[in-house]
Amino acid sequence: MSVATPGRENEDFVAAGPGWVVLLDGATAPQGVDSGCRHDPAWLVRRLGGRIAALLALEDGKPLPDLVAEAIKVTGEAHTETCDLGNPDSPSATVSLLRRRGGAVEWYVLADSPIVVDVGEIRVFRDDRVDHLPSYTLEGVRRSRNSPGGFWVASTRPEAAYEGLTGEVPVEGLRRAAVLSDGASRLVERFGQMGWGDLLRLLDEEGPRELVRRTRAAEAAATAARGKRYDDATAVFVRFDT
Repeated sequence: MSVATPGRENEDFVAAGPGWVVLLDGATAPQGVDSGCRHDPAWLVRRLGGRIAALLALEDGKPLPDLVAEAIKVTGEAHTETCDLGNPDSPSATVSLLRRRGGAVEWYVLADSPIVVDVGEIRVFRDDRVDHLPSYTLEGVRRSRNSPGGFWVASTRPEAAYEGLTGEVPVEGLRRAAVLSDGASRLVERFGQMGWGDLLRLLDEEGPRELVRRTRAAEAAATAARGKRYDDATAVFVRFDT
């Protein structure tokens, strides 16, 4: 399920097929920043996410970072003639992937859209480098984006794909999993209203729609706005046969 920020275009992308999930969360451009690109984050996530989904559907076993790198390359080629792909403020997105192969489920995260799994204990896969930058001014974030010692996102540089975190968990003992944009993880990460286990249980028992409803209520009730008051919220819940 994917729900846009009220009154805005959805900058998240989600797709799923037999044995795989792909989720991207586009970075909303700050006002007044020239990205050098005629396209917005919504265009980027649709192009990039659609390409990753098509590659996953081939089921050829190519490593997940290779799939992401190829998708970034092909997406860049689609607008290199019209846009300045060397601009550090080019549209960008997080990437989170799950793929089942044989007796294991592979996971991949580039930037801060988390994957949560229940293997008898709750494990969270999240790339938190954006939480540890030396500066959060526009210039500070610009210097840190897709740079050593900074943080990495899917944008115009295919090599950024190899900076993502990846691993796998055995299917045996894996009960359930969730792939989330950071707009759907806010009840845990921003508002502190529940833990990761509670969030998985909510998805399991009441579904993504209820998660989004509670998130919107928490956003509306927040008295101190830190960052965006509302955000696109996308959640995929996967239940595994025992």
